[in-house]
Amino acid sequence: MSETRRKLTTIFSADVQDYTRLMQADEEGTLDTLKQYRDAMAGLIALHGGRVINTWGDGVIAEFPSVVEAVRAAIDVQNELAGYNGDRSEGDRMLFRIGLNLGDVIAEGEDIYGDGVNIAARLQASARPGGIVISHTVYDQVRNKVAVGFDFLGALNVKNIEEGVPSYAVRIGGPGNADAPRQPESPYGRDARPAPLQSVLREPSTAQSAPRRSFGVLAVIAAMLAGINLLTWEGEFWARWPILALATLAALIWVRGTRTIDRGIGTLAVIGLGLAAINLFSWSGTFWAVWPMFALAVIAGLKWAMRRQGAARS
Repeated sequence: MSETRRKLTTIFSADVQDYTRLMQADEEGTLDTLKQYRDAMAGLIALHGGRVINTWGDGVIAEFPSVVEAVRAAIDVQNELAGYNGDRSEGDRMLFRIGLNLGDVIAEGEDIYGDGVNIAARLQASARPGGIVISHTVYDQVRNKVAVGFDFLGALNVKNIEEGVPSYAVRIGGPGNADAPRQPESPYGRDARPAPLQSVLREPSTAQSAPRRSFGVLAVIAAMLAGINLLTWEGEFWARWPILALATLAALIWVRGTRTIDRGIGTLAVIGLGLAAINLFSWSGTFWAVWPMFALAVIAGLKWAMRRQGAARS
């Protein structure tokens, strides 16, 4: 008999919108697509420290020890699958809905049960196709830690939860996202929402523009240094060193903010390019940077292989 215990965890619940319609149109093609999308999803879940628990039907249940990483994984999944769907006609796209909840669950072996899982499934069912809905317990942990905005959706009715579950849509689309979830009536009344929820509705999503502002500031500083060097020219372009440092910093900021590549591998690539630039700027006839660059490439390859292995296990 497996030991039964309780634990606090972040539950990730996902399913496919219009799965029945897709199966009726093309069973084999839909199953192939579902497997491809699930493999990509499992890899991203593992990359963020999560664990896939179940994949019955068209659904996926996973759990994460970190609330922040769970939200980041959900965002990465939707962005990755959006790229897959970009090459498909509108009627053939496979769009997942994702719900996240932080709650106390019953763990038995590799499975989890309880209201925490049920709430995640209810949140997922309320998400728009390609969207993410989170509970207030998740929102309280991540609102200042991820570079996205949130829209208050009101309290969802969930079995065995009398008060309902306040929920939020994760704003991962652009400002003109017309298919965002429609906001239901707040359980507190139209004009009687608590102050924190009002602030969420009015809060601008400034985090996404922060990297662009950083790039602009770094570019101005680099141009200023180059101008000073040229105006005080004494036969040496000394500004190349601080400009290289600024360029490296800008590249690291971009790697940290992008979701198109693995952060660790991207950071190693930036370090390798920085070493190559230092070698060239201080050239003395030997390309010594080849050895540290080779070591970084090996580390990046091992990291990539471990990521693929983790995805295969999931």
